[in-house]
Amino acid sequence: MAKFVVGSGAVFQGAKTHIRAGFFAIVFLISAVSIMAPQGAQAQNFSFNSVEVVGNQRIEPATILTYAGISRGETVSAGELNDAYQRILASGLFETVEVEPQGSRLVIRVREFPTINRISIEGNRRLKDDALTSILQSQSRRVYSPSVAEADAAAITEAYQVEGRLAATVDPKIIRRSDNRVDLVFEVTEGRVSEIDRLSFVGNRAFSERRLRRVLETKQAGILRAIIRRDTFIADRIEFDKQVLRDFYLSRGYVDFEVLSVTSELSRSRDSFFVTFNVREGQSFDFGEITTTTDIPEIDPDEFQEAIRIRPGDTYSPSLVENTIARLERLALRKNQNFVRVEPRISRNDRDLTLDVEFALTRGPRIFVERIDVEGNSTTLDRVVREQFRVVEGDPFNPREVREAAERIRALGFFENTEVNAREGSSPDSVIVDVDVEEAPTGSLSFGASYSIDSGVAFIIGFSERNFLGRGQRISFSINTASDSASGAFSFTEPRLLGRDLELGLALAYQTTDNDNSAYSTRSVSFRPSLEFPVSENGRLNLNYRIAKSKLFNVEADSSTILQAEAAQGSLFTSSVGYSYSYDTRRTGLNPNAGVILRFSQDFAGLGGDNKYIRTTALLGAETKVWNEEVTLRAVFEGGALHMLSGDSRITERFNLNSRSLRGFEANGVGPRDLGAVNEDGLGGNLFAVARFEADFPLGLPEEYGITGGLFFDVGSVWSLDNVAGTGGPVDDSFNLRATLGFSVFWDTPLGPLRFNFSKALKKEDYDREQTFDLTISTTF
Repeated sequence: MAKFVVGSGAVFQGAKTHIRAGFFAIVFLISAVSIMAPQGAQAQNFSFNSVEVVGNQRIEPATILTYAGISRGETVSAGELNDAYQRILASGLFETVEVEPQGSRLVIRVREFPTINRISIEGNRRLKDDALTSILQSQSRRVYSPSVAEADAAAITEAYQVEGRLAATVDPKIIRRSDNRVDLVFEVTEGRVSEIDRLSFVGNRAFSERRLRRVLETKQAGILRAIIRRDTFIADRIEFDKQVLRDFYLSRGYVDFEVLSVTSELSRSRDSFFVTFNVREGQSFDFGEITTTTDIPEIDPDEFQEAIRIRPGDTYSPSLVENTIARLERLALRKNQNFVRVEPRISRNDRDLTLDVEFALTRGPRIFVERIDVEGNSTTLDRVVREQFRVVEGDPFNPREVREAAERIRALGFFENTEVNAREGSSPDSVIVDVDVEEAPTGSLSFGASYSIDSGVAFIIGFSERNFLGRGQRISFSINTASDSASGAFSFTEPRLLGRDLELGLALAYQTTDNDNSAYSTRSVSFRPSLEFPVSENGRLNLNYRIAKSKLFNVEADSSTILQAEAAQGSLFTSSVGYSYSYDTRRTGLNPNAGVILRFSQDFAGLGGDNKYIRTTALLGAETKVWNEEVTLRAVFEGGALHMLSGDSRITERFNLNSRSLRGFEANGVGPRDLGAVNEDGLGGNLFAVARFEADFPLGLPEEYGITGGLFFDVGSVWSLDNVAGTGGPVDDSFNLRATLGFSVFWDTPLGPLRFNFSKALKKEDYDREQTFDLTISTTF
């Protein structure tokens, strides 16, 4: 009886391949006779009057005879008997097989594989049984198969390799039970995590290793290696990083960039790797001459040339070319020019390191969209997926639009996998677009905590659903409680109202403060519906209505008479309409290293209610990376004005600067003061202006620590009151400039981003409340 070693070393009973001694004697006798017989004599054949199957319990004899392929009375040779044996054995149903001729009778003896009584996994600690059993093909109460067991062992090993445990081994073993049953046991030796001890680069000149490490998904093992899981060595992740690295260089004009090789060297202790990327950067190219040509008489190339946003001298980027192609094709559609394709023709100028791009507009084939089929969406409605297409059934087919729609579907975040393909329809001039998706979880329930110097420790409970009832709608609510404040919020968003790029928002908010750096309390409740829509490629407009009720109470006796008079007014209602315009160049990503953002909003109160005012705020921010993208420079200018149309303003409507708006001071720590009051609480102001300048840079620490530094300089003020007369004491509501200089330490941890601010006020008033240190942490668990 032969034995075979399979896979990991488990020993299984092989098939019995011999035929009994009588059969061999007959074969030997036939061979001897054939030697002595004259040439041309034929070998002896077999013919059986009956075929008997012995040893089968679950498999029907007819099934076994079908595999054998030998019929009663059929003449067969010795080779055909062997073929019958091989076919029965190859069925995978039997542990042993014997084919024995007995005169005119053929006996087929088999021993069926046992059934699996139970499956267990032993030795696993890092991966739970539920996670591993879900990937097994072997199942209880089914026939045991050694090949399937080996495949299951390989699947478990691969699961551990994904977790970075490359030394993990899995041995499948069986324990015999009665009634031809076995227990299948997978013995797991997990081994240690194979971390990446060092991640280095060879051939990089334009960018430092520290900058390139920030690009990669893979990270070096750092001080938080027990929490960070991206420092484990996973081969598939290395392949992904190669593509990410190429995209990084291409977006910066390095069109010849190549990853020549990636070497992974195992350390002596065999628990970590040294990964080295060998790259060739080449030269950075800029855009040269940008032209537009066409052979379509109805198209004016000069008009399309004006729509191009790329300018000569800009750093070359494939994404800019793709964006331009999409823009020109959309312009053609607006001019009722269907089937227009834009082909970029690039000419290389190695002497001046530029790339001339000619956008050629040509007439493509006349192909229409027959239909769009969506499959795999068990929760999400079909229309949510279809709304991501800018074409419907019967529209001209545009391959680029299909690719962009696929990206928009993936960007929804509703699906784990998304495949969008086009195939020929019922006729050669039509296509069917197939959308295959796999649903992903879209809801979350969170319990968290936050901490800041101003508000102390706060606890948060939140719920959010990004695909409410499968309609693509967002819904969320949260409750936040701190030592001196509490708040709650509910919001609902319909991103595609009436099937258009029109976002409907409903927001309900409640907030109360109790002596939050002041000797008074506030309470407010508000409801705000809004509509938002695009007005340009980078601009969006938001229209809103707000109704709110606010109250100022618990004003201490030694507070300003201004606050006491405002508290005596009781609860006040505000009914206002407003708009907000935002312009953000990061929406199109024309420059990956720089961005500009502009926000401007106005609220008009007086449509009923107790307050009548115009409230205006504006923000302008800019950011850029310098010194090979090692340093980030940022500037933000912010201001606001509250103009009362009737009566005086109240502190619940006036502007107050917190420690994030003007660092170096407490919340409400600067601004107008009643100097005659004992506590000199901040009163807020009708006007404010702040300018913040920052520079973020590496500190020279290993990148895997996630610690960087920064410098900041803030300057600003809040001023102007309406009700300063009759206070009985001096009130300082003049424009008094404040300035602070500080140093920041950023620590990017798995628990959340930590920021430590150390600041010093360079210019302040005597009554201002400084805050030389500030720590902010926010985490959800």
